[in-house]
Amino acid sequence: MREIVLDTETTGFEPAEGDRIVEIGAVELLNHMPTGRTYHQYINPERSMPQGAFEVHGLGDEFLRDKPVFAAIAQDFVDFIGDARLVIHNAAFDMKFLNAELSWVKMPKIPMDRALDTLVIARKRFPGSPASLDALCRRFGIDNSSRTLHGALLDSEILAEVYLELIGGRQPDFALNVTQGRSGEAEADWRPRPRPVPLPARLTEEEAAAHAEFIGKLGDDALWKRFG
Repeated sequence: MREIVLDTETTGFEPAEGDRIVEIGAVELLNHMPTGRTYHQYINPERSMPQGAFEVHGLGDEFLRDKPVFAAIAQDFVDFIGDARLVIHNAAFDMKFLNAELSWVKMPKIPMDRALDTLVIARKRFPGSPASLDALCRRFGIDNSSRTLHGALLDSEILAEVYLELIGGRQPDFALNVTQGRSGEAEADWRPRPRPVPLPARLTEEEAAAHAEFIGKLGDDALWKRFG
């Protein structure tokens, strides 16, 4: 199963009010394991950067001036994500911007049902607790000390670790409490079967004789004699 853990940085909160994407970062997972493939792109928003947004991610007008516009990178981005499920923290925000940018360049929008929202998962698992990316890093002991500013690629890499913890670690389907029967259903009454070949005794003859002598001194009602 291919998944893309994704994050964006923007000039603000509302594409309908002229805000644009300025950075996209994404990490590829295959069967819940990072493959090492990533996507990272800075984007010229074709507008000035508000001070509030600059204080969040540190991407200013001068830095972004020579970066490609979204239309120039749109196909590469779409090719990278393919038809994979998108794992996003607060998915409604990023999907709103991605679909706005895609619509402005006359490309198909990404269906919302392709997005898996880790914020929703975290709030369900830990109701009433903080569910920000930083808070989840603290909860799971994930090092995010390099996250002094928001950055799309760094945040997507951190989110990939958080996501794997949210779904049960790197082997989310691995369980020891039940086994699977031939029909595929869990067998609640599973019991271990006897070994086909018993393990050899580790007691020496002297130790066995000493033990028998000790049990003999305990009397006829000794508990040990019930298991003889």
